[in-house]
Amino acid sequence: MQLGIINSAFQQAGLPTATGLEHIARIGFDSVDIFTEAVGISAAETRLVADTTARLGLPIVSLPVVALGLVDFNAPVREFHLERCRKFIDLARAWGAKNILLVLGEYIWQREVIPAAEQWAFALDSCRRLGDYADQAGIDIALELEPFRLSLLNNVDAMARFVAECGHPRVRANIDISHLVLSDSSPADLQRLQGLAIHVHLSDCDGKVHGDLPPGRGVVKFAPYLQAIKELAIPGAVSIELEYPPDPARIVEWVEEAYRETAKLMDLVGLRG
Repeated sequence: MQLGIINSAFQQAGLPTATGLEHIARIGFDSVDIFTEAVGISAAETRLVADTTARLGLPIVSLPVVALGLVDFNAPVREFHLERCRKFIDLARAWGAKNILLVLGEYIWQREVIPAAEQWAFALDSCRRLGDYADQAGIDIALELEPFRLSLLNNVDAMARFVAECGHPRVRANIDISHLVLSDSSPADLQRLQGLAIHVHLSDCDGKVHGDLPPGRGVVKFAPYLQAIKELAIPGAVSIELEYPPDPARIVEWVEEAYRETAKLMDLVGLRG
């Protein structure tokens, strides 16, 4: 698998897009995921990302998109977010990316007003419709597993069930290692995602709350998870996710540390390549 990173690490530290991409290439990453907003992105920014990644030999793998409205009980809200996600699919195609990384979000009102089964059905319908559009563009959809109590896809069982019920060849799973730890999912649980997972996120955490730290800054034991991921034979990338750096002025060192430690871990299990 390739070793990549989501470029939001540099964006959140206030660095221009091109500068962040240049650091990513210099540090040694194989690929990059681009965090952006497809609605209203300028033609100049679109060209900048395409030209810079091409110049640096840095392929774009994934575009993360948080679209909580896809499970809203109001049909017009769902339609708005479907159209917004279609723009992400179009952008992914224009940039030669492999997938969009889709975050569905949480059940509303503690599942006490709108029946949980109804919200689950909204999500299935939205993903099937997006899957049809993505298929025309040759783009996959990787669903994020979030470890929060009310998240629709908050553990491996829920993810496997959702992908199976969706039944669309373009709708697949993302594996986030720290999210697995926070949802009490073991490396062995990943066997349930055989043939279903297409992308991986990697970060560390304290084992209690969402962290997005460089490996070694938390408590995650990565090797067993990476070995399990290797056995899934995913033809994609392991993308480091570093959000909200504690010291934006030292973001370059923060990313360099994450790269070094992740590269060691991937080499340990023979996953990179």
